Amino acid sequence: MAEECIISSTEFPIKRPREEKEEEIEENNLEKMAENNNNNNGNCLVSEEIDYKDNQINGVSVIVPGWFSEISPMWPGEAHSLKVEKILFQGKSKYQNVMVFQSATYGKVLVLDGVIQLTERDECAYQEMITHLPLCSIPNPKRVLVIGGGDGGVLREVARHSSVEHIDICEIDEMVVTVSKEFFPEVAVGYDDPRVNLHIGDGVAFLKAAPEGSYDAVIVDSSDPIGPAQELFEKPFFESVAKALRPGGVVCTQAESIWLHMHIIEDIVSNCRQIFKGSVNYAWTTVPTYPRHELSPCSLLLK
Repeated sequence: MAEECIISSTEFPIKRPREEKEEEIEENNLEKMAENNNNNNGNCLVSEEIDYKDNQINGVSVIVPGWFSEISPMWPGEAHSLKVEKILFQGKSKYQNVMVFQSATYGKVLVLDGVIQLTERDECAYQEMITHLPLCSIPNPKRVLVIGGGDGGVLREVARHSSVEHIDICEIDEMVVTVSKEFFPEVAVGYDDPRVNLHIGDGVAFLKAAPEGSYDAVIVDSSDPIGPAQELFEKPFFESVAKALRPGGVVCTQAESIWLHMHIIEDIVSNCRQIFKGSVNYAWTTVPTYPRHELSPCSLLLK
């Protein structure tokens, strides 16, 4: 089983005092729009000053004086903000914008297309839940496939299971793998395991090409169902998963937030009850830096 993730309560600030610079900034003198990072295509803007009233930014995550605010059409009407100490990396891959910044309270943060994927402080909650939930639900899993999960955290947790003999991971964006190895070595340590085989490519195509009954478990560690990850939430994808699993195998997929995306969860559960012969189980875990502070792995048992 995974090691316990212990965080002392003394590490949590009770109330953050406002800084002098923040007190001095008034809305009427925030006149400078930031430079558009990577052409502002629904991605993260880096700005020194933003007029919060006059400049409405819809579906675009922004950095305003010292703060990163996560804004997305996946959770309209709300934003989650973290104080930024330093931007460590910004790049644009073939598929998405990639950013890493040092936050004041959650350590380093990985952001894809303006959406937080993980932070050093709370990543363990998600990685452990989406991995150990399925792998502990079947006896002695030997062959495991991870779709997505380019940061390597799921690999790290899969490797804790001594019965596992072979791990394939298919990640579409090589930049995510490279950046994770550089800035999140304690997460990406999973790549060092000799049982791991990395495949850079489309997870949907990889599953379609997999021989029938290839895996005991499939873990779908996808980003949100917009952009390159959209197909990973659709019925044909789960049909490919069912084909690739052996009888008695299990799949666990990221299923968004029960508070914001019930329609997505209902679609996943409905589709999978038609496809999979065994039980369909829903679970959720607390991740402070995710929307509504929770994310929902959905575990499906094929019998």
